[in-house]
Amino acid sequence: MTPTLVRHHMYAASSAPVDPGTRARDWAEIQERVLAPLHEAVFDRLEVGAGTRMLSLGCGSGLALLAAASRGARVTGVDTDRERLALARERLGSLGRAEDPVGRAEDSGGWARDTEPARRARLVEGPPSAAATTGAPPYNLLTAFHPIGCAAGDSEGLAPALAEAVPLAVRGATVVLTGWGPPERCATAPVLRVAARLAEPARAARPGGWRPALRDDLEEVAARAGLKPDGSGRVSCPFGYADVDSAVRGLLSTGLFDAAARATGRSRVEKEVAEALLPHRRPDGTVWMPNVFRYLVCVTT
Repeated sequence: MTPTLVRHHMYAASSAPVDPGTRARDWAEIQERVLAPLHEAVFDRLEVGAGTRMLSLGCGSGLALLAAASRGARVTGVDTDRERLALARERLGSLGRAEDPVGRAEDSGGWARDTEPARRARLVEGPPSAAATTGAPPYNLLTAFHPIGCAAGDSEGLAPALAEAVPLAVRGATVVLTGWGPPERCATAPVLRVAARLAEPARAARPGGWRPALRDDLEEVAARAGLKPDGSGRVSCPFGYADVDSAVRGLLSTGLFDAAARATGRSRVEKEVAEALLPHRRPDGTVWMPNVFRYLVCVTT
C-alpha cells in the first residue's frame, strides 16, 4: 500500500510550541503510514471485505479505515483527538469523491457517502460507546491498531475501551489487538529509551515508571476483556523517513515523548532524539529502523 519512506519535513524551531493541528498532520503524513503493513497483514488474514462491519478504536487520522473501506468494508472510527479525526474525515471523503463527485465526509457521526453502499465510513469523536447507532447492524470486527507494550501501564486505557466496544459487536465477533515486538527486534527501542531517560524526573514518583518494549500484554488485556485468543502473527513494520528531521517530527507526533518534553522541554527532546537516530541514518540521509509488531486475534464470547 503506502510506502513507509516519507517525504522531507523540516521541524519547527525547537523553542516554538507545536499546535495540535500541526502535530496531527505530522502523525498523518509521517508516522501513521509506517503501520500500514500491520493493517494490511491483519486485513489479509481476516479477509476483510464487503461483509465486514469494522469499529476501529483510536482510529487516528483514518489510514486503517481507508484501507478497510477500499476492500469494501463498512467502517466506523472513534478517537478523542479532534484534529486527527478532521484529517480522517478528509481522507474518507476523498474515497467517496473518487467515484462520486458529490460525495463528502460529514460532521462527526455522519457517513461518508459513496456510490457503493458497502463503502461507508463513520467517524465519531469520543469513547467507543459513542459509536453505538440505533438500528445499525452490529460490528463483526473490532480493531485496536495503536500498539501497546512500549511503556508501563500503556495498556490501561485499552481494557475499558474494549469493555465499551464489545457490547456493540455480534457474538463471536473478531477483535484484533496489537503490540510492539521484543526490543531485540525493534530498532526503534533505543530511541524510545530517550523518552524514558528524560521523563524520569517526572515519573520517579509514579509506580511502574517507564519501560521500553519488553512484553506487549496482549493476552492479559484479552483475558481482562473476556476475549478468547484465536491466533496471532508478527509483522515487519520498518520506520522509514526521508531524513532525521522528518523522523523527529514523526516520532514526537506519537505522544510517546510528551512526558519527556514536559520534564525537560521540547528543544532538548528534539536534540536527543535526533542524536539517537544517527546510527540509523543511511549514506543517502534517509533513516531506516526495522521493527516487528505483533497482533493477537480474539473472538468475543
